[in-house]
Order: sequence, then structure tokens, then C-alpha cells
Amino acid sequence: MRIGLAILSLLAGVSLAQADTLVGEVVGLADGDTVTVLDAQKTQHKIRLAGIDAPEKGMPWGQKSKEALSDRVYRRTVTVEWHKQDRYGRLIGKILVDGQDANLAQVADGMAWHYKEYAQEQTADDRARYAQAELDARNARRGLWAEPDPIPPWAWRKMKREARTGEP
Repeated sequence: MRIGLAILSLLAGVSLAQADTLVGEVVGLADGDTVTVLDAQKTQHKIRLAGIDAPEKGMPWGQKSKEALSDRVYRRTVTVEWHKQDRYGRLIGKILVDGQDANLAQVADGMAWHYKEYAQEQTADDRARYAQAELDARNARRGLWAEPDPIPPWAWRKMKREARTGEP
């Protein structure tokens, strides 16, 4: 029966694995979707906020996105629910401050996109909340959605890569 449940869960795109948690203080921010957390053992962990993609440095709204995240998490004790590491060794996770989802708040405030390319890694509930938060921010023209046609960070990174390498 357990094997059948596991297969059914995999087919439905639901992971049976529980997220790991990390508790610590945010001691640094790279941008609007990457922070450094210092745990109780004084070990630093780079955290990439799951489910979102914020404007990069040098992009319109890049600095404002970083400032918004800083106002929300810097020097605060956070819980990071993480599920994997990326190719740069960063933990990919959801940051909770006083039980509130900081990743979702970035999207709701118009400081980041819901990163739909990786939405399958989110729970169905988070996927729906993040998508709705982006839609609400767009409709209200909050944050980066005040721009007539904001360029998503993944498109901006691709343009920069193509300009650097000369290849699409």
C-alpha cells in the first residue's frame, strides 16, 4: 500500500519528503531573493528564496526589491524551510519571519515574480498563493508592476548571457 501511495504521489507531482528547516539570523542580502543566514553554530548559509525571482542588481527595481526584503528580514530570526541546494550551493527555501512567508510578501508587494519555471517544486497551496499574489500585484500596479512592461529577471539574464557570449 505504501508503494502505491508513493507512486500515486509522484505521478501527482507531490513530494512525500518533508522540507528541512534551518533557524538563524539574516546577516546579509545579495539581492531581493538571496540572503545569508547565520545559524546557532555560527555557520553561514546562503539562501535562495524558493518560488520567486526578483530583479537583479542593475535592473529597474533591483535595489528597491533588495531594500524591501531587507526591511522584512535583515537582523531578524528566521526559519528557512528548504528542500534542495542549487548548483551554486545555496539552499532553496521559504523564509518565515514570525510565521509569515517573506517570499510570498516579496511577490505580493510587487518586488518579485512568481518563478513559474520552478513552481512544480512548491506545494500546491504555495503555488496557488504565489500565482494569486502576482496577479493581485499586477492588477494593482504595485512595485515593479507600475512599469509599463517590466522585464523578468530570467529574460534579462538571458539577454546579458547572449550579449556576453554572442550565442542565443
